[in-house]
Amino acid sequence: MKKTYKIEVDCANCANLMEDAARKTAGVQTATVNFMTQKMIVEFAEGQDAGSVMQSVLAACKKVEPDCEIFL
Repeated sequence: MKKTYKIEVDCANCANLMEDAARKTAGVQTATVNFMTQKMIVEFAEGQDAGSVMQSVLAACKKVEPDCEIFL
């Protein structure tokens, strides 16, 4: 399952770091962050609950940029 989320990220480098953090999160198959459109596209592994996985993704992204927001 693939979902798109609106994000708030301040710079392109942070967007790349957040993308890497999201990809390494358990339950995420692929993740893409587009700084220009302020969107994150996440494809979840089979059988994963998107809500709980996105909480982990948000926590991982906040380690990169503490004031980032992902609108779930």
